[in-house]
Amino acid sequence: MKVRTRFAPSPTGHVHIGNMRAAIYNWLFARHMGGEFLLRVEDTDRERSTPEAIQTLLEAMEWLKLDVDGEPLYQSTRMEAHLEAAEMLLSKGMAYKEDKGGTGQGECIIFKMPGTDSTFEDGIKGTLSKAAENMQDFVIVRSNGTPVFHLANVLDDIEQGVTHVIRGDDHVENTFRHIALYKALGAEVPNFAHLPMIVNAQGKPYSKRDGDAFVGDFREKGFLGDALFNYLALLGWSPGDDREVMSRDEMVEAFTLERCQSSAAQVDLKKLTWMNGEYMLKLPEEEFDSMAFAELEKAGIEAEPEYAQRVFGLVRERVKTVADLAPMVGYFFTDDYAYDEKAVKKKIQKDGVADILAQLKELLAALEVFDEASTDQALHDFVEASGLGFGAVMAPARIAVSGIQSGPDLFPMLDVLGRERVLKRIDRTVQLFLA
Repeated sequence: MKVRTRFAPSPTGHVHIGNMRAAIYNWLFARHMGGEFLLRVEDTDRERSTPEAIQTLLEAMEWLKLDVDGEPLYQSTRMEAHLEAAEMLLSKGMAYKEDKGGTGQGECIIFKMPGTDSTFEDGIKGTLSKAAENMQDFVIVRSNGTPVFHLANVLDDIEQGVTHVIRGDDHVENTFRHIALYKALGAEVPNFAHLPMIVNAQGKPYSKRDGDAFVGDFREKGFLGDALFNYLALLGWSPGDDREVMSRDEMVEAFTLERCQSSAAQVDLKKLTWMNGEYMLKLPEEEFDSMAFAELEKAGIEAEPEYAQRVFGLVRERVKTVADLAPMVGYFFTDDYAYDEKAVKKKIQKDGVADILAQLKELLAALEVFDEASTDQALHDFVEASGLGFGAVMAPARIAVSGIQSGPDLFPMLDVLGRERVLKRIDRTVQLFLA
């Protein structure tokens, strides 16, 4: 038997990370088993399943590199087959018509449950059972003549030859109904596996109220598709060891349903941010620089390429998301940079700092060569000779040339800024706060 899994979203304009995690697990399982990963677009809700919503879905899958085998199946093209199957069930006495709720708006077609207990083996949760008296008949065609999810979903899985249905555990109740439908339609019942819900810190379903919840949010915030894929793969599954940053090939090789947890998976955005930083470090220099230049352009920062690339090199290890970059390096590209008010009050507006900065300016202006090594040596010699202490000299120097207390190492930063900028910035700081 060739394994076939599917991702069957209903496009709404946003793709929730829970739905995309289900897609990732289906993709990993299919690739691990040497099978096929299919896409079915359940687009029967014409108001929400717009061309734009479908495009958003396809772009999210492309960004996460979820390649699909074959062409997508659009559920809206299958309505005739769904209704034919409903008529067949009626003709066999496995369904009946009823004015549901007595509204007088027309008759629904209702599937007749077989009246027997139901049991199936879930690939993640183990043996699941439900007594006959707890399973009610259910609508499969609405009074307006449109098929309900249950019928369309099962028929389309049969049409696509799906062997394994891997989806969220909010569908467990549906699965008992679907198994009855498969049997009534004379089709082989696929294997089912239900993934744990994704929850917030309070154990409630993770939503937009808890932070970024849609794939597009993470892309806009500067996360990498590979990092989000890796993170979501581990949100409810483990390779069985302490590996966290894994390649696609490593995940495909290690993935099994048996290693998926049955309890809810809690979102940890700090861990995702850390993981994204690890992926940023692995980017080829050209790719990183290209993304960085795009961020500068978005921020309206004009930069000479060679100078900008040197700046990127200083901060690369600190960048956790691409969106971090422009705010992190803005002071390199303007002499009208802002100052951290607290840093200025604490480190600049103190007795003796004006004299320290004056001496530093004189010292740096006199250097025969202005680079990382020479500035390092000069400032260390000054600290030792003055007896002022390292912090008393370096902190004012850093704030004077950047406006902030943190950032890349001071001496490489001075080297990249260059002597002329550094001297002008010391003058500016003195004039603004110490004159």
